Amino acid sequence: MATHAPVAHPGGIAGHIHQEPQGFVRRYVFSIDHKIIGIQYLITGFVFFILAGLLAETIRTQLLNANGGFVSPETYNEVYSIHGSAMVWLVVIPILTGGFGNLVFPLQIGARDVAFPWLNLLSFWIFPVAGLMLFSSFLMGAPTAGWTEYPPVSLQGAAGTSMWAAAIFLVGVSSTLTGINFVVTLLKMRAPGMTFTRMPLFCWAQFATAPLLMIATTALAAALAALFIERQFGVPFFDPTKGGSAVLWQHMFWFYSHPAVYIMILPAFGIISEVLPTFARKPIFGYKLIAFSSMAIALAGFMVWAHHMFTSGLAPYLQLPFMILTFAIGVPTGIKIFSWTATLWGGKIHLTTAMLFAIGFIALFTCGGITGIFLAAVPYDLDVHGTYFVVAHFHYVLVGGSMMGVFAGMYYWFPKMSGRLLNETLGKIHFWLFFIGFNGTFLPMHWLGVEGMPRWVASYDPQFEFWNRFASISSYVMALGMLVFFYNVISSARFGKRSGPNPWNGRTLEWMIPSPPHYYNFKNIPTVYGLPYDFSHPLPYKGLEDELNDSPPAAAGAH
Repeated sequence: MATHAPVAHPGGIAGHIHQEPQGFVRRYVFSIDHKIIGIQYLITGFVFFILAGLLAETIRTQLLNANGGFVSPETYNEVYSIHGSAMVWLVVIPILTGGFGNLVFPLQIGARDVAFPWLNLLSFWIFPVAGLMLFSSFLMGAPTAGWTEYPPVSLQGAAGTSMWAAAIFLVGVSSTLTGINFVVTLLKMRAPGMTFTRMPLFCWAQFATAPLLMIATTALAAALAALFIERQFGVPFFDPTKGGSAVLWQHMFWFYSHPAVYIMILPAFGIISEVLPTFARKPIFGYKLIAFSSMAIALAGFMVWAHHMFTSGLAPYLQLPFMILTFAIGVPTGIKIFSWTATLWGGKIHLTTAMLFAIGFIALFTCGGITGIFLAAVPYDLDVHGTYFVVAHFHYVLVGGSMMGVFAGMYYWFPKMSGRLLNETLGKIHFWLFFIGFNGTFLPMHWLGVEGMPRWVASYDPQFEFWNRFASISSYVMALGMLVFFYNVISSARFGKRSGPNPWNGRTLEWMIPSPPHYYNFKNIPTVYGLPYDFSHPLPYKGLEDELNDSPPAAAGAH
């Protein structure tokens, strides 16, 4: 990466510019460069993904046979509890917000960094510490009540449950700091001319996600603190035998965890909204509808938590409004699906690996959304709650949705991280192994659930054995696809074809500068005068003429 003298930002937070650090440790370990921090989030998140994936394969190996036998029931309970917790808090959320958020969105708004670089550094380093705490809970008896850790079971768990609560609390602190940083950055550091209605849609997605990170996480932090205090000091918050309420935990947990679904999916929506127009070579259909629907989803996400509690004794007069509100949140989501499909209609489709994952995302997430409508209906939810139908729905949304978005983003922005392209042949092998393995794993769970197979069981009725065995073998195919992906990333980072600044002919600002970008991103802060998705028009930027040559950056304070 070339070295350039710091240049003052022309707007907003003028005093935040800092010197480029020297030495490996300061540049790549304790870096305050948002791009390096984004890559650190991605690397750490994928390390935790490998660990959580090994736990997932342990679950599926246990369920190969109706009588289990691969691990003990106690160990099995620990394994699925840590698997779910790790996938939500250590993989999907950090990769999509901390990873791609840090890496891409300051570049897309024409900023030289985030508003609070040192806070960004702190946010990141809390994350791996919390992850190590979570996995180290195995050493002292990991939690056994699933990723939701409902009391009173979690109150009776081993010491590792307290470690679990402390770890997730720290992840929440990290997420909240990241959300604050992103909101201030986006409000104060956009390039001149970049109004809200000219922002790339990935920025809109991060903007909609940030309040969720700040507000919803607060409820979870309070619940976790109460659980920790009750376990360690006996203060009765959730134990009904001492005057507490186990249902109180459920309200606080789901007030966070249902918006958390949108924390995990909104940034993926943003990635898909960038990939589709680039590889369809046409403007995205319904730009404002997609942008505003992200905000509508973020707002409505706070109003539907109680649909998780239809079986918890929720009063009947409350069930109807929460059912209707849950149905209603499908409207802005449906708008996005319609807009993406209309974008593809009549486009000059380039079936790159990123595009394959984006199209796969639409198919799988739509399936997950449809089953979500089923679960929002009170009578049907009462019938299948606690069965594998819920497992299938959850994974179609968060793996078929969020993780497919992550892979689309990796293939799309890997050149911007490394200056090299991921191998497309290996990428397509990865896609098909993952896509086929995913559907083979989770599609049968729909009818397993309808037929009554319960969740969280280490052994089951032999009548369910065939489809469980089919799902387990399919999960190995999915894991094989992941091996291809990791090999591709490692080998391409060193030996991949050099990409140049803009290998996809993208039109957002990150593609207008070298790959990887200079330390301060832009020699001159550009001026924006239009949307980036109009492929039939000239680029809507001024002031980028010198970005791809070796001339020194402009004088301090200049655009």
